[in-house]
Amino acid sequence: MSASPEPILLRPLTGLPEIESGADLAGMLRAAARNDGFELRDGALVVCQKVVSKAEGRVVSLAEITPSAEAKRIGKADDKDPRLVELVLRESVRIVRHARGVMICETQHGFVCANAGIDQSNAPGDDTAILLPLDPDASAARLRRALLDGRAGSLAVAISDTFGRPWREGLVDVALGSAGFAPIDDRRGSVDRSGRELRVTATATADQLTAAAGLLMPKDSGIPAVWITGVPIVGDGCIRETLRRPDEDLFR
Repeated sequence: MSASPEPILLRPLTGLPEIESGADLAGMLRAAARNDGFELRDGALVVCQKVVSKAEGRVVSLAEITPSAEAKRIGKADDKDPRLVELVLRESVRIVRHARGVMICETQHGFVCANAGIDQSNAPGDDTAILLPLDPDASAARLRRALLDGRAGSLAVAISDTFGRPWREGLVDVALGSAGFAPIDDRRGSVDRSGRELRVTATATADQLTAAAGLLMPKDSGIPAVWITGVPIVGDGCIRETLRRPDEDLFR
């Protein structure tokens, strides 16, 4: 996506009910947009991960989890519910570090984040936890197909979640899955305004869209999605393409 000469407009989708397993999320998002006075065409839709996970049944009751010896050890050391630790271990391929109640993990998707992305905020019950979608890129692609429903029109879909950042305080929304647009705008080989060749500039467009949408989706807002127009929808790809290869990671 290149810089747009038009104003970029962000509109929250309001009035969605609580999402349950098996819900027609696409139909609910389409209806919410129409109630708010617009159609989901020729723009980008950012949807928070929790509603996608809920619709896909990725909600777990902690009462059904039996913690392993390792989960109990970490839970005792870090003053953390061993059942939640067990879920984190199951959803991770490695534990980068754990301390003070936080586990930094690499998930099965390749994300490095706190607690393997497992969260209890806005979960449907005090003793439940919400897991990340099994394949967020596939989730985004399915949602996009359902929203288009065979009709014409450009439509980008990104699934977002809040991640912490090394060396900085505060959370920011990033893209876990995407469909219908290139998640990275690779400008290498082009030139800047002074005519210098760009050698490293590859903008994380999907993350920029989700970060912008996150301003309208605080956890207590009840806003599960944001519609963005004024940004050109070009290319195609998925978030897997944005994950840095281990042999290129200076911190691994």
